[in-house]
Amino acid sequence: MTHQLPAWMGLAPALALAVTALVLLLVDSVDPDTTNTTLLGGVSIAGGLTSLAFAVWFVFGGTGIPESEGGVGTPVLFNGQLVVDQMALFFMVIVASVTTLVTLASTDYVREHAYQAEFYSLVMLAATGMAVLSAANSLATAFVALELVSLPSYALVAFLKKNRGSVEAGLKYFLIGAVSSAVFAYGISLVYAATGVLRFDGVATAIESGTIQTVVDGTVQAQSGSPAVPMSLLGVGILMVIGGVAFKIAAVPFQFWAPEAYEGAPAPVSAFLSSASKAAGFVLAFRVFAVAFPIGALVGSGALNWFAVFQVLAIATMFVGNFAAATQEKVKRMLAYSSVGHAGYVLIGLAALSATGDGMALSMSAGMAHLLVYGFMNTGAFLFIALAEYWGVGRRFEDYNGLGRQAPLACAAMTVFLFSLAGLPIGAGFFSKFYLFSATLDVGAWSLAAALVINSALSLFYYSRVVKAMWIEDPVSGRSIESYPTGLYTAIVAAALVTVLLIPGFDYVSSVAFRAVELL
Repeated sequence: MTHQLPAWMGLAPALALAVTALVLLLVDSVDPDTTNTTLLGGVSIAGGLTSLAFAVWFVFGGTGIPESEGGVGTPVLFNGQLVVDQMALFFMVIVASVTTLVTLASTDYVREHAYQAEFYSLVMLAATGMAVLSAANSLATAFVALELVSLPSYALVAFLKKNRGSVEAGLKYFLIGAVSSAVFAYGISLVYAATGVLRFDGVATAIESGTIQTVVDGTVQAQSGSPAVPMSLLGVGILMVIGGVAFKIAAVPFQFWAPEAYEGAPAPVSAFLSSASKAAGFVLAFRVFAVAFPIGALVGSGALNWFAVFQVLAIATMFVGNFAAATQEKVKRMLAYSSVGHAGYVLIGLAALSATGDGMALSMSAGMAHLLVYGFMNTGAFLFIALAEYWGVGRRFEDYNGLGRQAPLACAAMTVFLFSLAGLPIGAGFFSKFYLFSATLDVGAWSLAAALVINSALSLFYYSRVVKAMWIEDPVSGRSIESYPTGLYTAIVAAALVTVLLIPGFDYVSSVAFRAVELL
């Protein structure tokens, strides 16, 4: 790509997902009773791969990099409401990758269920919201995109209409999600009242100048009379925005919905929400707090010192998630709490910096790199749970006894996922955690470094329980595996291969993430 693309083409990864959703709805409207899984799944997989291809093409082609630095420029749409920079494209890659794996696995998982077109459409609509959220440059745009993610997600969790656990999980997720959306919206209104603008760069200008701003013809400028920004009001707004974001990423103390939703939802949906949705929540957090709320200007201003809040959230989330996971007796619920713990690890990206903002590029890029690796290893682990559910394997650890002798390839992949999640050098999870560890040492955040090491060691205990059951314990008597579903197996093996291949490719991933943060 050597020439400037039209600005709207920057949203091609999101548009591909949106068009796929519309095609699926069209197919469903023509034949509402269709259960042609091959057609519906094939369209969904093609949409995910097309989105991934656009995102990867743009990353390698220099989209989002200024022409002065050798790129082709950054597409800006709707007077700066959407900005397709390198960070946006990085997260679009994560979303498209996870969406493709989930839709591929779902071809087997939902084959015997009704409403298959609706299922795939909801996945694509949620993924569209995640892709748009990656490029959001305004609190208003971010809120709309976040709701586009949330509403289909509620329905996906409750997709198994005849399963009480699924319906109950969907209802709990919806009720708590509605409250969190209200908190987030109220926080946005307070930020707008304090600064006069919703665009991230405009909010930052208001904070740094101390005067309320306005946007005229796409340009941020001070309001007439230069009224001062009420920092105390702004601080309350920032705190409520943190609450809304913390719910989306399942950070303590807003994590209670996650174990219930992940355990009750179909396993591919659990994979989708715990990986892609979490990444979408973090890109919102990274953009809002790196761009809109510059910590150097906020410290000492009377507003909220948000990086100290994230330090507390990161440590609490790591400990609560991992200690809760260590006490579980059901594998899927253990992975749900493990997902909470990993949210704590990624929060280091917003916590490992100084009061002047030093260290942000390193810490935030480390969080981004971990989210990419986590997207494959965590998705693969939940898809293995989907495979176990397909075979009728029970939910408890002992139900996995001896499974490695009956399904060695899938269990080998699961071993890669679990040990990589724990931080062993069998997958790229080791390098992403080491990158996070280096970021904490860079700014002398010793408490974060200690929490990361302690909780990674603890996670090895409960991940090893699954590995021990699969490979060392005697097989469960009377269990027989009669089929090996192609879609699920392909998705699991592909996720495992990428998890391993990211080891030699991690240096490039980390450099792309670092440059994306520097260009914010």
